[in-house]
Amino acid sequence: MSQRPSILITGPDRGGAAAWLFTAVAVWMHGGHPVRCTPSRVSPSSWDALILGGGADVDPRRFGQELREIGTEPRGGLVSRVVAVWVLFLRKLLGLNSPRHRVDPARDAAESRLLHLAWSRGAPVLGICRGAQLLNVYFGGTLHTDLREFYRERANARSVLPTKFVRVGDASTLRSVLCRGRLRVNALHDQAIAEIGSGLVVSACEPNGVVQAIESLDPRWSALGVQWHPEYLPQHPEQRRLFAWLVAEARTAQQRRPQRRGAEGRWQPTPAE
Repeated sequence: MSQRPSILITGPDRGGAAAWLFTAVAVWMHGGHPVRCTPSRVSPSSWDALILGGGADVDPRRFGQELREIGTEPRGGLVSRVVAVWVLFLRKLLGLNSPRHRVDPARDAAESRLLHLAWSRGAPVLGICRGAQLLNVYFGGTLHTDLREFYRERANARSVLPTKFVRVGDASTLRSVLCRGRLRVNALHDQAIAEIGSGLVVSACEPNGVVQAIESLDPRWSALGVQWHPEYLPQHPEQRRLFAWLVAEARTAQQRRPQRRGAEGRWQPTPAE
């Protein structure tokens, strides 16, 4: 029996236990060996695939915007606004609402380095929520930091349950993985992909145009980024297929490793222009 491919799963230094557990179980169930990786936890030198996990917003300064508090303006009726104001007041009083709690520059930097290694080695990548956004930013794309303009007629649902409809591109890798052209997904994000990075393409959207998935155009490098959290939807076969796909791609990368070792520095996947 071949050795299980090693799958790095990124997360924050503090918190993120639930995301790690659900993701690790999904990877293990599909034949991979999950390895937790945080900014302060040194990753092993040898691994076969990378999962960029969810969490804090990507620092807007990485794509040319100013750092600000995101999503703190109270909305809704009078009661909702009063409650929101009190919540904001308490958060400020406790020091929980400053920008440093909404972004994680150390994590952005650490995951960008890992993403560079994955790209240069040809190791497959699955970006989840923030991970999809970081994938886009790494290749020169930008993000929407305020999504209210997309949800004027219907509120932006935030739930670990599948509440949003997503349409998947017919000719996309994502379509071949999910075996579905339309599905419900969950949503826990404050940001969303705006301008698409070089070598990437949109593979799924909400009906209002919010990008829900991107993927690599380079046939030599497998990368998918989904805005939702498939690790929290293990009851849905199409969501489990994302992890099955990554482990299968990792096995291919694992088999190529001896060839890459003999040609270190010569084989470089390049994003399509």
